[in-house]
Amino acid sequence: KIKFLKKKISFFLGCKMGAIGILFLVSIIALCLLHNVSAATRHYKFEIKLQNVTRLCHTKSMVTVNGKFPGPRIVAREGDRLEIEVINNVQNNISIHWHGIQQIRSGWADGPAYVTQCPIQFGQKYVYNFTIIGQRGTFWWHAHISWLRSTLYGPIIILPKKNNPYPFTKPYKEVPIIFGEWFNGDTEAIISQALQTGGGPNVSDAYTINGLPGPLYNCSTKDTFKLKVKPGKTYLLRLINAALNDELFFSIANHTLQVIDADGVYVKPFETNTIIITPGQTHNVLLKTKPHFPNAIFYMLARPYVTGPGIFDNSTVAGILEYESKSKHHLKNLPIFKPSLPSLNDTIFVTNFTSKLRSLATPQFPANVPLNVDKHLFFTIGLGTSPCDQNKTCQGPNGTKFSASINNVSFILPTTNALLQSHFFGQSKGVYKPDFPYSPLHWFNYTGNPPNNTLVNNDTKLMVLPFNTSVELVMQDTSILGLESHPLHLHGFNFFVVGQGFGNYDPNKDPSNFNLVDPIERNTVGVPSGGWVAIRFLADNPGVWFMHCHLEVHTSWGLKMAWLVQDGKLPNQKLPPPPMDLPKC
Repeated sequence: KIKFLKKKISFFLGCKMGAIGILFLVSIIALCLLHNVSAATRHYKFEIKLQNVTRLCHTKSMVTVNGKFPGPRIVAREGDRLEIEVINNVQNNISIHWHGIQQIRSGWADGPAYVTQCPIQFGQKYVYNFTIIGQRGTFWWHAHISWLRSTLYGPIIILPKKNNPYPFTKPYKEVPIIFGEWFNGDTEAIISQALQTGGGPNVSDAYTINGLPGPLYNCSTKDTFKLKVKPGKTYLLRLINAALNDELFFSIANHTLQVIDADGVYVKPFETNTIIITPGQTHNVLLKTKPHFPNAIFYMLARPYVTGPGIFDNSTVAGILEYESKSKHHLKNLPIFKPSLPSLNDTIFVTNFTSKLRSLATPQFPANVPLNVDKHLFFTIGLGTSPCDQNKTCQGPNGTKFSASINNVSFILPTTNALLQSHFFGQSKGVYKPDFPYSPLHWFNYTGNPPNNTLVNNDTKLMVLPFNTSVELVMQDTSILGLESHPLHLHGFNFFVVGQGFGNYDPNKDPSNFNLVDPIERNTVGVPSGGWVAIRFLADNPGVWFMHCHLEVHTSWGLKMAWLVQDGKLPNQKLPPPPMDLPKC
């Protein structure tokens, strides 16, 4: 058989090969075939359409995907290719971001409007085409233009490759739990009015779990998420904070949660009664149910963690954990237990929780934190003001408009072309400037008495990085208009959170306490109120990548910037050309 195979292959290759070479070639072909079998292309169709939805006895027509709120679930495996056709049937411009997916050399599919693409206009469509490379866990998708993500969002579940088990107990069942916000009014009108007047926008009327406000709100008992479980089982809860503007505490009465994953990266497991999750973040937790029917019902509660001076939705969303039983128990007569949540401003709990998050740092799941740093950057984060438009009255501080900035640059998105297209085709003139500041132009006591001048500079500046640059970025909260926590999300990369603290960052003392062994790896991190956080990442993904606050109101006010990572020298280090159906502005 070997001789026959040798003759056949030698005939086709036009050369002679030894038996060992034949076996080697056959094994390579077999591996390729196995790879092709294990990886798949998964197709989804997202029709953007208006749908009447009722919550809190208010019915409104709102923008949805396929008429669902929240939107459809995407399920794939590591290594799969996703082709998601988005068809826009509404008057609003649309773009979709696949939050946490790194988009290795597929930046054209990342989604933020006017950053990597022009939005999809009414009657148009676009196919987001990308491969899941080296990632597994819980992610999510959402609109990335204006405030449309208040209704356009859903889970992305990336399973490990076939025959690759979880590094934890295999769960009996997996359940996505998405936190969101419900507005009785039109969120597009709310943010439009706020931007015109320069004041703060109206807050939501309720928080939601999987789109449902629950029984603690008026006219909402029937709209309650129920998690029905069996005794003595382990459930994997995939938690996603899709709320527009609030960090949330979450707890289940009389039950302990084991944290095993953060932003799609496995962590050293630890147990807790309550988790804190910022907008944009995900956590996987294991819930072990009680061994026997407990003769009780348990509330799952979430409410905000608040640090800033602005108004907020001070309410609590409830779901119900309900045990199944073969016998007929009268569930209506069973006692209901509520969990005890931290106080609204419990920064000590938040600090203790985040300090427990550590990477697995095993040979199979290493923590490849950059040890040598090419660029040290220092960004100040916070709110400021802009002058009121001529002949207008504004509702911001002292008749100004609220703004937000990084290094005092309030970022302005282009409208005539997307940043990535402008870069790729060498047409940046008049679109952006490649000189985003490495550090603030004016130094002051960032967490002390604020400066008299609160005005920001409005501009479109990018931070340019050569391919494979190792970056250390320190982000510092400021007290200009009040200290506040800021959840920052980086597109295109994961990063390692190597340090954090309160007060002003000290470059001479604080680096000695950095964790370079097993720091948490994630894509969204909260800059502590009145403090700082230090991250490291390797800029090895060419393209233009957005970084912004995931409090949507702050993003609207300009708390955002973009990185331009240049091509490398090798073909697999360069950004491919855009797809033919890339939307036009």
